Amino acid sequence: MAVGNHSGLRGHWLRLCAATALAGAMSSMVGALPAVSQELGALVGQDIPADAQLLLEADLLTYDNDLDTVTASGGVRIEYGGNRLVANQVTYNRQTGRLVARGGVELIEPGGLRFTADEIDITDDFAEGFVNALRVETVNKTYFAAESADRKGDRVTVFNNGVYTACAPCEERPDRAPIWRIKATRTIWDQKEKTVRFENSRFELFGLPIAYLPVFEIPDPTVERKSGFLVPSVRISDELGVGIRVPYYFALSPTYDLTLAGTYYTKQGFLAEAEWRQRFNNGMYTITVAGIVQQEPEAFDLNTVDRGPDGDLNEERGMVGTKGEFLINPRWTFGWNLLAQSDKNFSHTYGIAGFTDYVHRDEVYLVGLHDRNFFDLRGMHFRIQEEVRDEFDSARDEEQPFVLPSLDYSVIPDEPVFGGELSIDVNARSLYREELDAFNFDPLDPDPERDPFVRGLDGSNGRVTGETEWRRSLVMAGGVVVTPLLHFQADAGYTDTSNEGEDRLNDLAVRLNGSPFYTGDTVEADVLSSFNRYMATLGLELRWPVLFSSTSATHVLEPMAQVFARPDEPYVEDRLGIPNEDAQSFVFDATTLFERDKFAGYDRIEGGTRANLGLRYSGSFANGWTANALVGQSYHLAGLNSFDQPDLVNVGAYSGLESDVSDFVALTGFATPFGFSMSASGRFDEESFELRRGEVKAAYTRDAVSVSGLYAYIQAQPLYGFDEDRHEVRTNASLRFAENWRVFGGATYDLENEFLVSDRIGLGYDDECFSYTLSFAETRDDENDEAERTIGFSVSLRTLGDFGTDQSLTR
Repeated sequence: MAVGNHSGLRGHWLRLCAATALAGAMSSMVGALPAVSQELGALVGQDIPADAQLLLEADLLTYDNDLDTVTASGGVRIEYGGNRLVANQVTYNRQTGRLVARGGVELIEPGGLRFTADEIDITDDFAEGFVNALRVETVNKTYFAAESADRKGDRVTVFNNGVYTACAPCEERPDRAPIWRIKATRTIWDQKEKTVRFENSRFELFGLPIAYLPVFEIPDPTVERKSGFLVPSVRISDELGVGIRVPYYFALSPTYDLTLAGTYYTKQGFLAEAEWRQRFNNGMYTITVAGIVQQEPEAFDLNTVDRGPDGDLNEERGMVGTKGEFLINPRWTFGWNLLAQSDKNFSHTYGIAGFTDYVHRDEVYLVGLHDRNFFDLRGMHFRIQEEVRDEFDSARDEEQPFVLPSLDYSVIPDEPVFGGELSIDVNARSLYREELDAFNFDPLDPDPERDPFVRGLDGSNGRVTGETEWRRSLVMAGGVVVTPLLHFQADAGYTDTSNEGEDRLNDLAVRLNGSPFYTGDTVEADVLSSFNRYMATLGLELRWPVLFSSTSATHVLEPMAQVFARPDEPYVEDRLGIPNEDAQSFVFDATTLFERDKFAGYDRIEGGTRANLGLRYSGSFANGWTANALVGQSYHLAGLNSFDQPDLVNVGAYSGLESDVSDFVALTGFATPFGFSMSASGRFDEESFELRRGEVKAAYTRDAVSVSGLYAYIQAQPLYGFDEDRHEVRTNASLRFAENWRVFGGATYDLENEFLVSDRIGLGYDDECFSYTLSFAETRDDENDEAERTIGFSVSLRTLGDFGTDQSLTR
């Protein structure tokens, strides 16, 4: 029955209402398990409004004057202040001040915390209580269960013979053990400290006990930040030994924290680490510090940074690193990533989190983005975290540049200019390099027929480039799209290199041109110390997309032609003295066929008059298949061919563009509705159609199966140090079975030299609360090298943490 405003029961029922209000907030009693971070009394006093209405529904309401109790029974439902209590019977005893709910008790608080129990017996001030057969589901889907629970005082709840897990119960078999769980004789929740302590506990995986833990403490699973020990990890290395890392986390405030970690390596001793993190409303920064006094530096190989220079052993090693990013306003972002260390390989060797990259880039940057305007200003320094000492020719760290600074600015006005689109770009860089970055592949046995590469001049050099482009597309009769284009670029730069750099450049110039261009104080040297370049381009593009359609397919054929008229590239004769820092990587294929300037960066400018011709196709079929293709060729029509002119790295060699008629380039591909796709691309000799460069990709992904493969071919390129053709096959596969299990693997095979470059295989499991991977991998530098083998595993337990290790098996 529903309880209304009966005058005979009003006085007593108001007391029951008050007690039921506490029962409605009873989530703070079991919600204390570890879900609520407020004081219980504060929860009742603050979270429930003073004018909150109470709703009670029950089949029967009984008042016992002798026992001074009020009992609601039969489908009892109480709602108060957003809390909901459901039970078969609820009794309030005025004399003892206790409230008892029995039979299918379920309590849900406003935040979503859910409690179920057979019986709840608690005082009306929630200071003391007892719960029978308790089950708790927290808002972040973690689960507690216990035979019984006692509440002592106003802050501690003790669960007897309890279980904790973050794995949801199996709906089909709720009695089946979860993937993992912690069973404990006593589980103690301290509301004030926000910790859960397990005593006499064991950790079970798939229902099997795998670890006994006399005492184990974790933060409240719903508390995002809590001081305490984090999950330890293990690392094994031939040079370091076996290392056990134990981190401790300090939650100092809502906006900053500190993590201290100690790792003891059986060979090298104790590594200390500290990470400070602080967050603001508009960004955050971190500071990482690490150091060690190595016990056995002689465990490292000779002639390595890790071991130390000849006669000395590298004992004291350390680093300081910092990262940060701040949003100045919705348009501007400022940030940095900086590393200072005792030697160039410390962070890589000891795996300092966030600073382990083999190529580390120190940088400070300012980035702006608004509509179609982009600004990027940054200072950078590239460093190689390699073990080779700098005095050896194979070391590259000292050859990496300081870029101080690099600037990119791009703007596209919102309004059309003469009916077309105008774009303006500015690029500038200034860099300094301590050592000349040059090689001719074998310093001990140089090949006089092979040109030395100069990847970077020592000393300083810089360049400022400004360019603007205007284009407008016009649709003519018959559907022909005509796009005129105007482009202008201007550069100013300087070079200040050392005598060693001049000697190497002269050597290269003699081989290529028959005479040096650095001759002391002559005009040629003065010209190369600074330069100004200009390039104007007049372009025209024609496209004629033609649509063919039927009831089952749609096809679009699009012949396309481009002509770009421009003068020769400036400083062709003296270009060997102009640095090429950002245009060294260049591949001519179908994706770059219709580029106005096919060089990758600003340091090289494409000159001369050129035409590009091609045919594009796209198709869509009613059965869900799609297809695409492109084939074309480029023609040098007048002036000097920039791709046939040498520079410091011979960037145009073997490109397929060094002749007046380029190689053919093509690509084709298709995709199916059942997850299979395939594509092929290649470059073919313009006369013999011999394959110069090719690539075939295939992939299949559907349901539990994922397979991909790649075949790549590159013809021999002696000037680049590749005297033989390169054929390589790469494969990757993954198969999921039994819902959550998967096996995966992959391999790379060198077809030309007939050896397995790398291979890996692994087993994994993952679901919403647990993931695990075990992998084995091998790598080889060439067919004669012994394989480097590693085995690794990683385990992730939701709410508990992640840990794992990689171990080298090579001895």
